[in-house]
Amino acid sequence: MKQEDKITEKPSKYDNLDKLGVTEILKYINDEDRLVAEAVSRSLPMVGNLVEAIEPRMRQGGRLFYVGAGTSGRLGVLDASELPPTFGVPDTWVVGLIAGGDRALRHAVENAEDDTEQAWADLAPYCPTPADSLIGIAASGTTPYVIGAVAKAREMGMVTGCITSNPGSPLADAAQYAIETIVGPEFVTGSSRMKSGTAQKMVLNMISTTLMIRLGRVQGNRMVNMQLTNAKLLDRGTRMIEDSLGVGYEEAREMLLKAGSVKKAMERCR
Repeated sequence: MKQEDKITEKPSKYDNLDKLGVTEILKYINDEDRLVAEAVSRSLPMVGNLVEAIEPRMRQGGRLFYVGAGTSGRLGVLDASELPPTFGVPDTWVVGLIAGGDRALRHAVENAEDDTEQAWADLAPYCPTPADSLIGIAASGTTPYVIGAVAKAREMGMVTGCITSNPGSPLADAAQYAIETIVGPEFVTGSSRMKSGTAQKMVLNMISTTLMIRLGRVQGNRMVNMQLTNAKLLDRGTRMIEDSLGVGYEEAREMLLKAGSVKKAMERCR
């Protein structure tokens, strides 16, 4: 895909940004952000197909890997890292990898995304198998690190998906399930951390949350398996038990502390 063909590299429809006032800048960014949810909505059928392909594999013990570079990689790592505390799952269920390793979460790592073989080398310690699934994340759809991972994973028989903001990209061609969130040119030309990044975050939220619900990690609309890692979550869990079982706050808290999770506390009362 040539540079001039990438929507993510097209000039912003706004110019002279450095001459705008604060209110104007904020309004125009917000106007552009409104387009993101519409773009994600158009991709929902493919998101659903990907989730339905991943779910049975995870039920059988398969894992989900996210692979990305820069903003895309950080968003994948973020989504994966939030699942254990939110849903009480092992951190091996969903794993995020970023080009350049953990250092790249805070610092730019030069040329890390340009090696088509490196992502698979980074995956090697996890011993990926055909039972696993992999989602490549790249706004441009041309990142070698990500394309290499998706192509190899598909060759191995893994379920493969991608999230990109350019239609008909090499990444989309490499994946079985191509989620293309076409959000248009960025407010700051080429700054895909903005609309493209927001779209990626939304899609990742959808994929992981839907999978966790389908895999039994939510009861009703409650995070009954959340880890009780701070006072806020302990209070939230206590109130869940209080409301569900009709007991007092202190009794609910004691039940929660003994059981270790909202789900276990409720199960002991059945």
